[in-house]
Amino acid sequence: MADAPGTWQLSSLTIGVYSETAAEYLPYNPESPRVARLLIRTIQMGNNNLQIEHIGSTAVPGCWGKGIIDLLVLYSAGSLEPACSALDRLGFQQQSGPEAFPESRPMRVGSVEYSGRVYRAHAHVLESAADEARDLLRFRDLLRVNTSLRRAYEGEKRMILARGITKSTEYSKAKGVFIRSALAASEF
Repeated sequence: MADAPGTWQLSSLTIGVYSETAAEYLPYNPESPRVARLLIRTIQMGNNNLQIEHIGSTAVPGCWGKGIIDLLVLYSAGSLEPACSALDRLGFQQQSGPEAFPESRPMRVGSVEYSGRVYRAHAHVLESAADEARDLLRFRDLLRVNTSLRRAYEGEKRMILARGITKSTEYSKAKGVFIRSALAASEF
């Protein structure tokens, strides 16, 4: 049922308008996995051919970060357009700005209200066989099992913000060096 332009309600979860804010360093919110599960279920109701994983700091118990629910939306070869269409129909928006991901590797954004709090969400849309998809899942799993790595990652994020890097795209690029290094160190 459509509520208003740019929103769509399905099972009491409404995808709302995304607002860009400066990068923050927030404590882990134990409700984030629940919100992610609701988002995943909502997206899969729109297209049950998608595999969706909760990634990023909100998927790692105890990990501080920006507080954004990051989802990895995986589609089979040749199914990019149906994957994006499912997200668009639900009310997710195309990422905007000069450094937006290209539509060949899109990211959709949105927000949801849950228990009186607004959660921003990023849906990274990737082919299931993509190396980037594998790396996103590997990094999440490394953070989940390696407390020292998680603490180092949190320290890296604090240092990035201390250098005055608060624009979301610049912040993400700055974290990329740490992430690539951690993935390389974990290779056998």
